[in-house]
Amino acid sequence: MTLRLFDTATRDVRDFVPLTPGEVGIYLCGATVQAAPHIGHMRSAVAFDVLVRWLRRGGSRVTLIRNVTDIDDKILVKSADAGEPWWAWAATYERAFTAAYDALGVLPPTYEPRATGHVPDMVELMERLVERGHAYTTGPGDVWFDVRSWSEYGSLTNQRLEDLNPVPDDVPADAEEAAAKRDPRDFALWKAPKEGEPETASWPTPFGRGRPGWHLECSAMARRYLGDTFDIHGGGLDLRFPHHENEQAQSRAAGYGFAQHWLHSAWVTQGGAKMSKSLGNGLLVREVLATTSPAVLRYALGSVQYRSMLEWTPATVVEAEATWERLAGFVERATERVGDVEGVREAELPAAFTAAMDDDLNVPAALAVVHEHLRAGNAALADRTTAADAVARHHLVAVRAMLDVLGLDPGDAQWADRGDSRYASVLDAVVGAELAARAEARAARDFATADAIRDRLAAAGVAVEDSADGARWTLA
Repeated sequence: MTLRLFDTATRDVRDFVPLTPGEVGIYLCGATVQAAPHIGHMRSAVAFDVLVRWLRRGGSRVTLIRNVTDIDDKILVKSADAGEPWWAWAATYERAFTAAYDALGVLPPTYEPRATGHVPDMVELMERLVERGHAYTTGPGDVWFDVRSWSEYGSLTNQRLEDLNPVPDDVPADAEEAAAKRDPRDFALWKAPKEGEPETASWPTPFGRGRPGWHLECSAMARRYLGDTFDIHGGGLDLRFPHHENEQAQSRAAGYGFAQHWLHSAWVTQGGAKMSKSLGNGLLVREVLATTSPAVLRYALGSVQYRSMLEWTPATVVEAEATWERLAGFVERATERVGDVEGVREAELPAAFTAAMDDDLNVPAALAVVHEHLRAGNAALADRTTAADAVARHHLVAVRAMLDVLGLDPGDAQWADRGDSRYASVLDAVVGAELAARAEARAARDFATADAIRDRLAAAGVAVEDSADGARWTLA
């Protein structure tokens, strides 16, 4: 089956055919590093991480470009309020995003360009647009894209220009400058410095000193690393308009093919409202990870199909944790039974799992296949015959191979305990001593003492499971 993906531009699911067989170029809108990341940011990161992993699992050579917007109005305002240099403020939160990506097992991009490092590319694009009659200036440092000059403006989001209102970010504070715009809906390619802004936050150009508009930088960086035309442009659903609409307009008006396929991931919501910093309802990644393991958070964010809204409730983490414990517990028990397995990433995947992933990355359907193998694997573990070992091994490999595609293989070093190993050793010794005492009590038919030991362990958060091979323990 051919991989089929929903294309925002055509508004349907269609075959994904890369421009060059075996190679895929993806531009993913990354973070505007103005504040700490919340889980809504990570939803998009995890969704596109799954896409990259699936493409690579199929043998494609994927070039992923994920940008960093390290200069914009909010960064300048927040850094000034804090009395920090804007560039130091941006670097601080860039590191915070990187730490969050790493914690959730998001693979690093092929390259992660910063907007401030690509001013020459932006100037080149502006000059081309001015020469072709699609951009104009209203004063030193202010360059605008003329939306009426491009007849296809609005095509990405299926909107008519006449129905659109000016975007607040593109409404000049100065009335004279606003009157100089050809159309109120024209958007900024380049912005002149505002009074009080640091000189380091602007660059000289043939059009005057200033800094980039948000949309210009992505078009310039995408072309720099992926060429005039590339396969996939991705980002969160909220970026469709105006950001991606404007990117497409300016790039195609400049004569470039730009993205051939548009993918957008849905939001994390609370009470039906989008999670965002501006609404004050963003759950910071660092706060969630203070009480939740990274693997559980990744499962919670990644187990929903990427185009479906994820409503975040107190039960979200509880359900994800229970599922993760079942998956990780099976992998641990099966590995104890049959030993370590190799070649997980090369193992043949179940046909139903592959069909689900090829169907617009239908992760819920793919996870249903995982759970089928999980149940069969647990049944094999309950069978103590030698013949059942091969069955258990088969399902162990299948479960780990499928979860690896989703970035959730419990056997991967990413999800190993990163704490001080001495604590684990001490805990194992203490619990082991308690279980030995319990075994002696049971052998002496002193069940009251055996039950008391089990209850004492349970109160401490240790779950005991009896089997034909003796008792084993896990954290409850």
